Amino acid sequence: MPLVKVSFISSFRSALDGAESLEIQAKTLRELMSKLLANYPRMQKHLDEGIALAINGEIYRDNWDVELKDGAEVFLMPRLQGG
Repeated sequence: MPLVKVSFISSFRSALDGAESLEIQAKTLRELMSKLLANYPRMQKHLDEGIALAINGEIYRDNWDVELKDGAEVFLMPRLQGG
């Protein structure tokens, strides 16, 4: 199973017990988020407000079934609202 590095913007860190990054084993973004929420349930608030995920610099907002490769870097950030 791929091991990926997950980094976060500073406003998410309080929900993650102050972590700046974590390493999580996950095959897809969906599995990664499921594991993240299981270990850090306070992240649900941020998820409900909308988040975007980037894999190696490419943003994925709506397709969480993207497969992750070992060593990928995932970044979580608030979802940008259009207007």
